[in-house]
Amino acid sequence: MNERTKLLEVEHLRKYFPVHNGAFRKKEFVQAVEDVSFTVYEGETLGIVGESGCGKSTLGRSILRLIEPTSGKVRYRGELIFDDEKKSQIPMLPYRKKMQIIFQDPSASLDPRMTVGEIVGEALSVHRSDLKGQAYRDRINELLETVGLNSEHSNRFPHEFSGGQQQRVGIARALACEPEFIVCDEPISALDVSIQSEIVNMLEDLQHEDHLTYLFIAHDISVVRHISDRIGVMYLGQMVELAESYELCSRPLHPYTQSLLSAVPLPDPIKTRAQQRTILEGDVPSPLHPPSGCRFHTRCPHATERCRQEMPHLTELSPGHFAACHLLEKKG
Repeated sequence: MNERTKLLEVEHLRKYFPVHNGAFRKKEFVQAVEDVSFTVYEGETLGIVGESGCGKSTLGRSILRLIEPTSGKVRYRGELIFDDEKKSQIPMLPYRKKMQIIFQDPSASLDPRMTVGEIVGEALSVHRSDLKGQAYRDRINELLETVGLNSEHSNRFPHEFSGGQQQRVGIARALACEPEFIVCDEPISALDVSIQSEIVNMLEDLQHEDHLTYLFIAHDISVVRHISDRIGVMYLGQMVELAESYELCSRPLHPYTQSLLSAVPLPDPIKTRAQQRTILEGDVPSPLHPPSGCRFHTRCPHATERCRQEMPHLTELSPGHFAACHLLEKKG
């Protein structure tokens, strides 16, 4: 088997948001992303799943430097695009053509004052100055047709479209510069279930046709396991498990992953009734004051004193299967 090409490497990435509580109080930070490391290989889809507020979207935007990370390193094809140690201002413009994003809420990410043609063509104006006149308009129409729209839609405004059509416009905008890597930031969570399948199938077709690589972020693990080659599970800003999609869904190791999968309904009602569900007690702690030790210990039914005091690290427990849990380290 040929060695896979590393497209994106994330090392010990952190993103803290300052909270201002007044001049005489200690400055605090929301720890949105805490010490996350992983690799994305060329041509694959890496899914990132977790509850709302676990830091998935912040992770995706930090990788693209739409928001500046606090610390860590990010490499794209071996070249540093973020490095906190050198404190260097690495220009991102050369990488914007190669790295794009599809936003979660299409109605909020499309400028209501611009036509669809202007929205899709804006990236072409910045990165493809060679396209002028009819060639520019032809490229816009081609992109719209690629995502299931037509040339007549280029003169309409975003509010004239349904949610699914708006998301197609957002996808066309992301494809405008022929990128290699796209962060799909919950691209279907705001859509009806019937439209979700259309968008997911379209993303899969585009991946095969244009040789794209995805970081697919969602909170629905049933959707993520359908589209992803590998899945990373996040909890309260940290990666707690990472494995190939089939491996993770058939043999989840971390208690949090087990609880996520047990909540997925099965199509067979008999199997659904026989299914053992892992019910988590308590609420997700605040990232402003995360628990000491393992961040999951306040809700984990198997937590020990070591879990309350010592933070586990993501460890490879079997080939390609990583998890962060003290109990699993003992078994391994």
